[in-house]
Amino acid sequence: MATKGRNLAAPAVADEPRNAVATAMERAAAAWLDALNPRQRIGAQLGSPLLPEVQVERLRWYYTPTDHGGLPLREQTARQQSLAIQLVASGLSAAGYTTVATVMGLENVLDHVEGWRAHWGRQRGRDPGLYWLRIFGDPGDIVWGWRFGGHHISLNNLVVDGAVASTTPCFIGADPATTSLLGGSLRPLGGIEDRARMLVRSLNPKQREKALLHESAVSDIVSGNRAQVRHGDAMMPMRDLWRGRFADPALDQLIDDIDRRAEESSGYTEADHAVLAISLPPKGISARDLDSGQRDKLRQLIALYTGRAPDPLADLHAARYATEPALNQTCFAWAGGTAHGDPHYYRIQGQDLLIEYDNTQRHANHAHSVWRDLNADFGLDSLAAHRQAHDH
Repeated sequence: MATKGRNLAAPAVADEPRNAVATAMERAAAAWLDALNPRQRIGAQLGSPLLPEVQVERLRWYYTPTDHGGLPLREQTARQQSLAIQLVASGLSAAGYTTVATVMGLENVLDHVEGWRAHWGRQRGRDPGLYWLRIFGDPGDIVWGWRFGGHHISLNNLVVDGAVASTTPCFIGADPATTSLLGGSLRPLGGIEDRARMLVRSLNPKQREKALLHESAVSDIVSGNRAQVRHGDAMMPMRDLWRGRFADPALDQLIDDIDRRAEESSGYTEADHAVLAISLPPKGISARDLDSGQRDKLRQLIALYTGRAPDPLADLHAARYATEPALNQTCFAWAGGTAHGDPHYYRIQGQDLLIEYDNTQRHANHAHSVWRDLNADFGLDSLAAHRQAHDH
């Protein structure tokens, strides 16, 4: 779903902050790899992203409790885990890192919520040690990258010519989305839910008519875990969100049953899914049709997603959406109810921006959120430019 126009991932005046972040990533990645033994490195590192067979694996990403590929934390020593997490932190802002760390810890809470019964074909189905880290190429190469992922987390980063070329797809989920604490509650994604609800509630009837995609919410993000998002993409079946099929037929059936119950709960038909499908031009209300206060709310909401990136990169995104041209190309869309606790879904889409959020499953207590670049996910545009430059 590529579109022509300015691309934040392309090296330009923004090289200095992208270089600084890339240097931090390179140091952290090298330190982690140096701490691994030869057996561990077999799973931890693949060849250059320029190799077709490596590229196929690099473009695989997940947000389900499946094998994400790489070396899991539970197979590392405490020191190795620390170095792995330092690399993860190098690709996130402080707030982004705290959110990711909290989501990883929620696996213990979810295990309790489910009565310790989930297993997903392994010894422990909800396991904070089952987050995988993998390096593509050698840190410091002209082209190299890294991926970190596990249940409800997927971080994908590429460095080209010493500058960060891409930090998307960037997925963060939360299950439970809200859980009790002593004297309060924990809501890792509460800010991006509440900010969007404030925006949709601020719309007048005419604006809301433009923004509303459907009276009920779709049961998952629509873009799923596709490597690239294109016009007409509709929500994926749950079985396609896992790395292959289960050897245990009962687990295959369980996924189908979960999918069926989610579809029954949403009431969606094939026609409804077509209404929610990704489109170009985007659906929803254009920022041009928002008043100044609503436009500010939209900017703030976008910043809560792009602010997952390290501060130097987040600042570049914020500066871009402070301008009228970038914001005017952006649309906001909503499906579902607007009361706290209502199942809901929202989407923000611009020239190269795609943001999706849903909180529908487990009686609207299981949230998914994703930030994508329709032109530059996985740095595919930068890789193409690199290949073209080196072909001549």
